[in-house]
Amino acid sequence: MARIDAHPGEQAAQDPIRLLAIRESPLSVDEIFQAVGDDAAGGTALFVGTVRNHDGGADVDTLGYSCHPSAEAELRRVAEKIVADYPVRALAAVHRVGDLAVGDLAVVVAVSCPHRAEAFDACRKLIDDLKHEVPIWKHQTFSDGTEEWVGAC
Repeated sequence: MARIDAHPGEQAAQDPIRLLAIRESPLSVDEIFQAVGDDAAGGTALFVGTVRNHDGGADVDTLGYSCHPSAEAELRRVAEKIVADYPVRALAAVHRVGDLAVGDLAVVVAVSCPHRAEAFDACRKLIDDLKHEVPIWKHQTFSDGTEEWVGAC
């Protein structure tokens, strides 16, 4: 009897990194979700990060993201590590830069895997590593006139 994980659908896909980008234009959840579609995936996890109207107890008036020129290369490095550590069928990650408004999508990541637990774990690791390792910075201006830079790394 063949092992269940011997089926090709249980193994990582040949080229699972389907979409990586840093963009100034608005992000689309549908685009990211479609990018990770895979017939061998039993689970797809998607994370959407949005601009909120407060941070640290203060009201946020404006917010902007900027990045280092190496940000896309670092994003690829993070994605490749996720693919190496999990049975990823497909992966996509897009982060926005520029001036954003409250409610705008700032980052969307998604991972599809053979099973749901793997997809959840891989997606969480992807967004956590992106936020900690990819050189993207957030500049916030608060309603009291103060401002703050928040660094990703």
